[in-house]
Amino acid sequence: MAGVASAETSLTIAIVNNGHMINMQKVAEAYTAETGVELNWVSLEEGVLREQVTSDTATGGGQYDVINIGMQEAPIWGAAGWIEPLNFGDEYDVEDILPAIRAGLSHDGQLYAAPFYGESSMVMYRKDLTDAAGVTIADNDSWENVKAAAAAIHNPDEGVYGACLRGKPGWGDNMAFITTVVNSFGGAWFDKDYRPTIDSDEWRAAINFYVDLLGNYGPPGSEGNSFNEILALYNEGKCGMWIDATIAASFLEVDGVAYAQSPNAGNPVGANWLWAWAMAIPAGSPNAEAAADFIEWATSKEYVQAVGNHPEFGWGSVPTGQRASTYALPEFQAVADFAKAEMAAIESAAPQATDLKPYVGVQFASIPEFPEVGSAVAQEMAAALSGAKTVDEALEASQAAADAIMQEAGYY
Repeated sequence: MAGVASAETSLTIAIVNNGHMINMQKVAEAYTAETGVELNWVSLEEGVLREQVTSDTATGGGQYDVINIGMQEAPIWGAAGWIEPLNFGDEYDVEDILPAIRAGLSHDGQLYAAPFYGESSMVMYRKDLTDAAGVTIADNDSWENVKAAAAAIHNPDEGVYGACLRGKPGWGDNMAFITTVVNSFGGAWFDKDYRPTIDSDEWRAAINFYVDLLGNYGPPGSEGNSFNEILALYNEGKCGMWIDATIAASFLEVDGVAYAQSPNAGNPVGANWLWAWAMAIPAGSPNAEAAADFIEWATSKEYVQAVGNHPEFGWGSVPTGQRASTYALPEFQAVADFAKAEMAAIESAAPQATDLKPYVGVQFASIPEFPEVGSAVAQEMAAALSGAKTVDEALEASQAAADAIMQEAGYY
């Protein structure tokens, strides 16, 4: 554990309010005890976190010493000089970080954010319910088969909903899932000239399918649900199926959960996302050295051991998706029945540009304008889901908003 900081050092750390981040506050008490560094936590819902961190970092506000960002921001902010490059010692073993995760947090080979955990997306379903209904869900199944399974296990009279999916508006909330559906239908955000393609047949088919699936077989008020809300519903026994971040498997408390690779409508490329919640240092932080020491510890092999051996957590609660070495630990293998499916999803994710899309990113586009575009479209998709707008109305408004943003940015 690094310890160059003095006992008077205090770090303010902005984190997303997901389970692994919440656990870190307890695990890090040992870090403070050993180093004397005081840690002040600001825990925020992910949409709020993105807004506040982006605003503060872009303006050099200096509110935070360590920030949670992801693969959309890290290379762009690194290239812009908004965040500090990260250079750790040999003991940190940067080569142990999964290649796709490391690449997504780097610019020109330089790491700008260190992954606290990484993820793809997959199907997490109640096998007891599918068995009872006589249906199956296969790896990379068709969306039609998945919808049929959702219909078969949907039993709202008993408080069980066939499919729980993100509906809460945000470029990293509902649009994370929706973009993978669009990808799987053969759609993309932009064409080769970066003109939005939201008014396409592929988007229309994907959004109609999404609204139909969630509207008929999802819980009421789905337009307000993102990761944490659905996790709570799942653990209350109210979800028969959930397609979301692989990291969710660490926090499922119901019996009989099975896993499958993400479904598609003929195009498996981009049907499962790739993401990491990572830690970065805003440029110009007066506590940059102490911040780097903390990040090095919190994203290290040592931290994984600290969680695994912690009396309140244990090996089923270690952060995953970031280090290859975690998957080789016998203690982890013994409790992580999701590990094989999680790794398969991460390894099959395809962030690189393809013939269908000119940009890097699966569930986002790695361009500076994407958060604004994605947020605008997210509101329209939530309106379609709630019934406030038709799908066609929502897509038309989305196309117009995205077109205005991209024209103003000078793409065409």
